[in-house]
Amino acid sequence: MFVHPSRRSLLGLDWFVFFLADVQTGFGPFVSVYLTAQKWTQGDIGFVLSVAGIIGLIGRVPGGALVDAVRSERDAAMLAAIGIGASALMVALWPLFPLVLLSSVLSAAANCVLNPAIAAISLGLVGYHAIGPRLGRNARFASLGTGIAAAGMGAFGYLFSSRAVFLVTAALLIPTLIALSNIRAAEIDPVRAHSGIARHDELGPRLLANRPLLAFAGATALFQFANAAMLPLMGGVMTMRSANWAEILIAACIIVPQLVVALCSPWIGRHAERWGRRPLLLLGFAALPLRCVLFADAPDPYLVVTFQVLDGISAAVLGVLVPLIAADLARNTGHYNLIQGIIGTAVGIGAAASTTFAGYISDRYGSHTAFLGLGAAASCALLFTFLAMPETRPETE
Repeated sequence: MFVHPSRRSLLGLDWFVFFLADVQTGFGPFVSVYLTAQKWTQGDIGFVLSVAGIIGLIGRVPGGALVDAVRSERDAAMLAAIGIGASALMVALWPLFPLVLLSSVLSAAANCVLNPAIAAISLGLVGYHAIGPRLGRNARFASLGTGIAAAGMGAFGYLFSSRAVFLVTAALLIPTLIALSNIRAAEIDPVRAHSGIARHDELGPRLLANRPLLAFAGATALFQFANAAMLPLMGGVMTMRSANWAEILIAACIIVPQLVVALCSPWIGRHAERWGRRPLLLLGFAALPLRCVLFADAPDPYLVVTFQVLDGISAAVLGVLVPLIAADLARNTGHYNLIQGIIGTAVGIGAAASTTFAGYISDRYGSHTAFLGLGAAASCALLFTFLAMPETRPETE
């Protein structure tokens, strides 16, 4: 029998997602700035970031499997959030190479657990009948948290010091855990949170034979291959064309998509239940090749900020549909979070290859050709999705 979650639990999940986005933002893009100020070499910084990236890539499948295996998704989320907060405090107080390396590994591993844990808590609370709108709401609060955190922590770093960013990040762990504590554990259905009861003996054959899962993983990998290098590549172009305003323009390019995600995500969650997943997925994928072409031919770097609305559309669609389609594919398997980890690994592989490909093409043939090359990859992703990805919404609830 389905028990409707209380308002307290739903609001607790809202604010947990919001404050967790604050914490994740604080530990993310500000690391390089802080370590540079601490007189680290770029080689050491690059090594630390690379190790964290590798952990984040290879840890997604084990992270999802761990969330499927634990008794309490809420406890898993709590421990992972504490890991990120502790990592930030360690970096702020002791910026020594072994400790920073350890903290980066800990933070990356924690993030591999947090995203599937949030999705599992959401599904366990609201059930399949309301998971689309719930994931849309999650995406809205995460986007608002990311945007506000980026602006606020940038201001703290400017007014005080780059160390202050990590102290604030660690302090934000307190409201994060308070919000999590407001989600009543008794209202999270453990079977529903995992999409059923696990059957480990048939796991491998089922996943290898799940063509929609393999198609979706391939589509998201192709999408990220075309998408991940877009903004870093444009950042270099902006610096060459308008060095004095490059930082402000890049900040605007980050904030604009977050605003679009915050505005559109609930709408996408609702209409994914009405229209199905496939039309919206194609919409999100179609926005990327158009953005690539516009970036390639943008005569004015200030227009790029406007073009980032398309990035917001894609981000809103994927932010809602990736966990939603994963829930569709995992139904009655008991492996919701493992399937999220498989899709996340595909996304990470595509993103890692993207920057190498775009950098090579840009160095050899120029940024215009690199953007067109990314656009060709984006078009392939759209075509592959159209041909290979079926509708996954259940016909009856």
